[in-house]
This record gives sequence, C-alpha cells and structure tokens, in this order.
Amino acid sequence: MVVDKELHVANDMHRPITMARILAVTLSCAAGLAVAVIFGMAVGSSGTDFGALFRSLKGQGAVDATTWTIFWQLRWPRVLMAMETGAALALGGLVFQALLRNPLAEPYILGTSGGAAVGAIVGILVGLSLFPGVSAAAFGSSALSVTLVLILASGRGGLRRDALILAGVMVNAFCGALILFFISTTQDARLHTILFWLMGDLSRAEISTVYRLGGVLAACSTILLAMARSMNVMLIGRDTAGTLGVPVTWTRWFLFGVTTFMVSAAVCATGLLGFVGLAVPHGLRMLLGPDHRVLVPACFFGGGGYLIICDALARWIPKHGEMPAGVVTALIGAPLFIVLLRRTLR
Repeated sequence: MVVDKELHVANDMHRPITMARILAVTLSCAAGLAVAVIFGMAVGSSGTDFGALFRSLKGQGAVDATTWTIFWQLRWPRVLMAMETGAALALGGLVFQALLRNPLAEPYILGTSGGAAVGAIVGILVGLSLFPGVSAAAFGSSALSVTLVLILASGRGGLRRDALILAGVMVNAFCGALILFFISTTQDARLHTILFWLMGDLSRAEISTVYRLGGVLAACSTILLAMARSMNVMLIGRDTAGTLGVPVTWTRWFLFGVTTFMVSAAVCATGLLGFVGLAVPHGLRMLLGPDHRVLVPACFFGGGGYLIICDALARWIPKHGEMPAGVVTALIGAPLFIVLLRRTLR
C-alpha cells in the first residue's frame, strides 16, 4: 500500500507541466523582482524619491551629480548584491528541504552559513585575498559543517530527520563560539567591519564582487534547474527514487556540494543572513506546489526580491543611519521557524 502510494506521488510529480504554466510563474516572479528592484533603488537612508529615480534613467544630466551617485554608484550594486544573495540562499533552502525531506532545513539553521562565516573570518584574519583565498576558506569550512551535521544526524537506519535540526543547532552553536573566540582574541583594526558583516551587511557591495557572485549563481542555478526532476523523485523517498532510476547517493552529495558552494559564496560576500532559505521556499511551495521545475525559477526571482525588500526596510526604518539587513530577515524568519517547528512536532 505504501509503495503504491509512493509510486502514485512519483507519477504525479512527473506529469507533464505545460510550458505555459512555467513561463507564467517565472514571468510573474520576475515582475515581482522588478518591482522590488525599483523599491530598493528608490528607498534609502538619504530619502525616498521615485520621481528622481525615473528621471535618472533618462541620463546623468537629468538629475544632479549627488543624486546620480546615490542611485547608480551606491544603491545599484547593493540592490544587485541583495538580489544575488537572496536567490542563492532561497535556492539553498529549497535544495536542503528536498534532499533532507524536512521543511525546517535551510542553510542558516543547518550550520552551512555559520561554517562559511568561520572560514571567511579565518581567511580575513590571516590576510588571504577575497577571491579566491577567503572564498575557498569559506567553502571548505561550510562543507565541513554540512558533513558534520549529516554525520551527527545519522543512525543505523540512515539519516534521522528528527535529529537533523538538533544537529544543525549544535554545529551552529559551535561555529558561533569559534567566531566569538576569533573576535575576542584579535586586535585587528577590521574588527568592527567583521562584527557588522556577521549581522548581514550589504552596505559594502562592490561591482566586482557582484560579478563574481553572479557567475557562481548563474552556474549553480542552471545545474539545480537541470536536476529539478531528480529532486522531485527524491522527495518521495530513497528506496522509491532508486527504483525509478535516480542514483540517490551520487545525486544527494552532488547537490549538497553545488548548494554548499553557492551558499558559501553568498555568505563570503554579505555575511550571515538568516532564515531567507526558510521563508522563501516554504511560502512559494505553499503557493505553487512541490514541483521543483516550477520552484527553482520561482525561488531564484522570489528570493532575490525578498532580500531586496528586507535590505530596503533596513535602510528605511531607522531614523538615522541604517541597520544590517540580517536583523530584518531574522525578525521575519524566526517567528516563521517557530510556527513551522510547532507544526512539525504535532
């Protein structure tokens, strides 16, 4: 009976989805991203002016030099960075939730982001270059954290989903302790920058970093879209996926590697931004269903738009200055995590 039910679900997942639906969902999410970009460009600590933004699109002579600098040299790279980071974290959460079959799985909770932060801080403190030195250190530390979580959550019967979140919390706590140790024992002049970066800082976005992260995101998201069918099958279960011709072990570790690389690149660029990979995939799955052929492009655009809005709010809410974007994402994501945890434990 269980096998028949699983096969029915598998057949349902692989029913042809019309190109019209995929295109409609993708264009809708892309339109939402475009609205978020306009909002993120127009809103800031120096004021909100949609009219000046649209006038600046006509050319540099349509607005004064200061306004032009604010829009296109300060806010534009920041908006692009927020878009890329949000897309990477949302896709990371989507993949982790599919592979681990757990709606609470996401890069921040499972220690992937914390591990990447540890590696990045070590790279910064020893004087490595941002690329490839700090990026490589962040990826290696992130991969180690993911592996440790999976080992801790595994038992004789395989991966225990009920122990997964606990293992992630433990590894996260250890990474947090390491970060505090490095910060408390260093006299580096960049200490304040590191502290602000740990809270999710997009204020130092540079166009060169945007290009590098964009290249990583483009490659990794293309791979994830190509493997959307495999993720659909793996939602059903390991045994059923194997009978349907999916090389489960290879697929799982390959997707873990691609996702960890993508998330560590985002963390290295912007710091810790928690719960983006929880809120966006969960919300889109409720709206669009479980098929990853639709969810991958939706999370790409939806995650980018979501973080742009959060960063714009982080600049707009304080009366003076701005707050880290990670504060806003945590204020939104933490209550959602509690609600999902309550539902899971019922």
